Amino acid sequence: MKNNKVRTLVGIGMFSSIAYILMLMNFPFPGFPQFLLVDFSDIPALIAALIFGPVAGILVELIKNILDFIMTGSPTGVPVGHIANFVAGILFVLPSYFVYKKMASKKGMTAALIAGTLSMSILMGVLNYFVFLPAYTIFMGWEAMSAPDARQFIATAILPFNLVKGALITIVFMLLFVRLQTWISKQSQYRNA
Repeated sequence: MKNNKVRTLVGIGMFSSIAYILMLMNFPFPGFPQFLLVDFSDIPALIAALIFGPVAGILVELIKNILDFIMTGSPTGVPVGHIANFVAGILFVLPSYFVYKKMASKKGMTAALIAGTLSMSILMGVLNYFVFLPAYTIFMGWEAMSAPDARQFIATAILPFNLVKGALITIVFMLLFVRLQTWISKQSQYRNA
């Protein structure tokens, strides 16, 4: 039992470090505002969730964002972007995890990643409208958007960006998953033994 706890903690630390490094390799996607950056740091969080459970995925998302905030900071000192990244990661990883647990196969993983992408995209649109855009207005000194402008921004930038980001993560994850599925399954069984 003690070995399992140590193994889990080491695994979460390792996947958090990989996620943080991948977060540093972010890049803008053509056609979207420059502050919307694509990165593949949700992949280690999803692998951690598949092996160690959903709490591990959440912890990887949390730790990578804390590390990034400590190392790179925020223009205002308030981690609005990091909180948004953390929430988006959870909204991607958890649905993906739970759908895959119901249908543990390659097709199931594809369905899981599509569910995670849709969950992240739709719910981040709602959260941006009610929480994150107003927070950026307050803490970054942005000019407040009218409700119609905010809805248009979400419909033309936030929602499509999250769909593209989710699609890119899905493609990369599936390329890895084809090779790692047996290993992930063995690691997960070892944890549950």
